[in-house]
Amino acid sequence: MTESLIATETLLNAAIDSEKTTTLRAIKTQIRDSVAVKEALLANESLLDQIYQLSRLCLTALRAGGKIIFAGNGGSFADAQHLSAEFTSRFLFDRAPLASLALATNSSAMSAMGNDYGYEQVFARELQAIAKPEDVFVAISTSGNSANILAAVQVAKVLGVATVAWTGESGGKLNQLCDCICIPSNETARIQECHILVGHIVCGLVEAAYFK
Repeated sequence: MTESLIATETLLNAAIDSEKTTTLRAIKTQIRDSVAVKEALLANESLLDQIYQLSRLCLTALRAGGKIIFAGNGGSFADAQHLSAEFTSRFLFDRAPLASLALATNSSAMSAMGNDYGYEQVFARELQAIAKPEDVFVAISTSGNSANILAAVQVAKVLGVATVAWTGESGGKLNQLCDCICIPSNETARIQECHILVGHIVCGLVEAAYFK
């Protein structure tokens, strides 16, 4: 191999190593940021009490024949389906299913309601059809300002359905409408990571208490 080729290969390897170092640093930063938000959640006794209270609310609802209803948009829509499935299938151990659903999972119904009444009504319309006072409604919005979530929360209030919102740090407009578990972050990814954590905690607590 000529000296020029060796020099070129050396420079290329150095560039690759530099890029890898930079990328690993970015990965570590993301993980540290995620851990920091969870540590802030862990240190906030008020938020921890809210999580406990939500688990008791869900347990009472299920024992009374109610169900846990989730709703969200985008990533929060996926979270709503994910967490509902933890109740209806199983979470930490085999057991009977627990009543739960995520709104707007029927794509035909969602498109019909969106077409007829506007996207802001897709959750509210379905909630009005299926919810009862024994239920619990978990409204998920990282900003706290999603118009269709706000509309659904207002319907839940009229129906007498206990409602808890999961939001980011400010709580947005939802903070004025219902109880909010406000994750101590303004970054969407970090908020969503903690929403799933909170959901898993609640499901685990409810599952353990319901079947003890």
